[in-house]
Amino acid sequence: MAAMPDATRVLVVDDEAALREPLSDYLVRQGFAAAQAASAAEARARLAVETYDIVLLDVMMPGEDGLSLCRHLIEARQLPVIFLTARGEATDRIVGLEIGADDYVVKPFDPRELVARIRSVLRRAARAPEAKPGAADEFHYAFDGWRLDPLRRRLTDREGAIVAISSAEFRLLIAFLDHPRQVLDRDRLLDMVQGREAHLFDRAVDNQISRLRRKIERDSRNPELIQTVWGGGYMLAAEVRKVPADG
Repeated sequence: MAAMPDATRVLVVDDEAALREPLSDYLVRQGFAAAQAASAAEARARLAVETYDIVLLDVMMPGEDGLSLCRHLIEARQLPVIFLTARGEATDRIVGLEIGADDYVVKPFDPRELVARIRSVLRRAARAPEAKPGAADEFHYAFDGWRLDPLRRRLTDREGAIVAISSAEFRLLIAFLDHPRQVLDRDRLLDMVQGREAHLFDRAVDNQISRLRRKIERDSRNPELIQTVWGGGYMLAAEVRKVPADG
């Protein structure tokens, strides 16, 4: 059964043909347009000539692994990524989420669950405004010399260099930028942070704060921007402005 012309385009990247091929066939039967790549190199070649809406990405592959390709997909293409991981790869799953993957499923998985996760990730992506370069209402957050482009999820430091942040770090930073100089306790941060990795926040909100501090603080051991409010939570102690994207 051929996919509809306007079907969601999925790229399945996995070196195991026994998984990749039937999964692609199943996705087509569910109304997706599915393409396959057996390696990161093949995926890069496909991405150079085709556009996709989401990538299903195996972590462990010969040659360039899925984590490396994920960094490229997030930083250069802003593509949603769902990792396909083996049951024993807990560390890789966590690292994948930290570098920007949107979700993961553990092999072997029920393809119906994977389809549900694809649709969930795409719904979250659709809630974000589409990037329209030059649009009059496009803005950046500016704070303490830093700038965050919320459409492209691009953070730049005081010298204009891009600093990579994960999806979890992005949503955490947005929560602070939308509520500057307000104390946000852990429960409220959890409410603001959507996505599969929310359960990681539940176990390690403080660790996520520490990672973000290491990226934006002059001295993460003595934070000035994201301050701890004892007994209360955390607060962004900086003026936040919304400035024109080309300003």
